[in-house]
Amino acid sequence: MSRIVRVLGILLVVGLAFGLGSLNGSETVTLKLGLITLYDVPITAVAFGGLLAGMVIMLVSSIHSDLKVRRILRDRLTEEDIEEKSRLIDQTQHDLFREDEEES
Repeated sequence: MSRIVRVLGILLVVGLAFGLGSLNGSETVTLKLGLITLYDVPITAVAFGGLLAGMVIMLVSSIHSDLKVRRILRDRLTEEDIEEKSRLIDQTQHDLFREDEEES
């Protein structure tokens, strides 16, 4: 079910992109980017450029938080491993193969 919803979502986005491109293909705008001014830039290029820029910004910002969470989890696993190794061995636990049986 989720695969069908995913495919429908992708098709909807692609269909909207084609619709935007066909309806506004001849529309142009002027972009003032601080030091540079670009004339007669197609509005579809501006829209997709903004979409791409937003995706890159979200990727960069999520990498920082992802690395932070991974570091916290790694530290927690290290602490748990140290804690487990410091505990005494459970005396009620039996080994499958005893050392004295291996020697004989």
